[in-house]
Amino acid sequence: MRRVTLFVNGTSKNGKVVAVYGTLSDLLSVASNKLGIKAASLYNGKGGLIDDIALIRDDDVLYVSEGEPFIDPQNEAKVASSQHGAHTDWLTLNIGGRPFTTTRSTLVSKEPESMLARMFREKDVWGNTQDEHGAYLIDRSPEYFEPILNYLRHGQLIINEGINIRGVLEEARFFGIEQLAEQLEVAIKNTQPPEDHSPISRKEFVRFLLATPTKSELRCQGANLQGVKMLCSNAEGASLRGCNFEDPSGLKANLEGANLKGVDMEGSQMTGINLRVATLKNAKLKNCNLRGATLAGTDLENCDLSGCDLQEANLRGSNVKGAIFEEMLTPLHMSQSVR
Repeated sequence: MRRVTLFVNGTSKNGKVVAVYGTLSDLLSVASNKLGIKAASLYNGKGGLIDDIALIRDDDVLYVSEGEPFIDPQNEAKVASSQHGAHTDWLTLNIGGRPFTTTRSTLVSKEPESMLARMFREKDVWGNTQDEHGAYLIDRSPEYFEPILNYLRHGQLIINEGINIRGVLEEARFFGIEQLAEQLEVAIKNTQPPEDHSPISRKEFVRFLLATPTKSELRCQGANLQGVKMLCSNAEGASLRGCNFEDPSGLKANLEGANLKGVDMEGSQMTGINLRVATLKNAKLKNCNLRGATLAGTDLENCDLSGCDLQEANLRGSNVKGAIFEEMLTPLHMSQSVR
C-alpha cells in the first residue's frame, strides 16, 4: 500500500495523509472528502500534472487543485511574508561600534513618524551603510542609544545609573522620537534642585563680594543686607535691586567711600544708610527709601533718583549734575550748594 500527503494547491499547511488505491478518479474523490474541495487535478512538488495513478510513488507530496493551474506554495509563502510580516524581520544596528540586534517592528511601531522609523520602515530605501557583518552603521553614542531602544521595545523610560539623562535627550531629539524627548525633559526638570530664595547673611555677602573679581558681575537682587558694613568696597555695575539695608535694631548700613558706579539699587530699603563720599555715578536708585541717608560729598552725577524718599537726607557737597529727581515723595532741601 502506498501513502501520499495531499495539500490544497498553493499551500503547504493542513495536509492530509491518505492511502492510494484504485484509479486516479478514486484518489481525487478521497482528496475532495479530506480537503473539503472539489478536486479536479493533481500536481507533484515541481508542478507536474499527474494523469496516471501509476506515476505516484510512496510518500509523495501532491497538490490538489479545483482545475486552476499549479501554484508553487513557496512563492505564496514569500508573498504572505512580504504582506504580513515585513516588519518582523531581525536586523542589527552598529551604533558607534557597538552592535544592537532588534526587529524592524520595534524600530517603526512605537513612534512611526520618527527619523529612526523612516530609516527602517522599508528595506534599503535610505541606502543605509552596512559594515562587513551586515549591521547598519549609525555614528551615535551607544550608551545613550540603549535606553532609547529599550523604550521602543516596551514603552518604559529606564536609564541605568551613570548614564547622563541629557545625553539620552539629545539622542531622542536626533532620532526624532518626540514623545520620549518630552518625557526626558520633564525628568530633567524634576531633578533640578528648588531655587533657594532664603536671604544670605551680611558675612556671606561680604565673603562673596571679596571673592568676586573686579571685572565680574555680581547679582544680589533682593538680598538681606541689614546693617552691612562695606566701607570703600568696589561693587561697580552690581545688581542690588530690592535689597534691604535696614536693621530693626537701629544699626545703619555703612557704604562710605564705596565704588557703586552704575549699580542698580532700584526699590531698595536704605533708611539712614551712610553713602558719604561714595561714587554713584550713573547708578539707578529709583523708588528707594533714603530717609535720613548720609549722601554728603557723594558723586550722584547722572544718577536716577526719581520716586525716592529723601526726607531728612544729607546731600551737602554732593555732585548732582544730571541727576534725576522726578516724582519725589517729599520736598528736597539742601542747606549747601552742590558741586
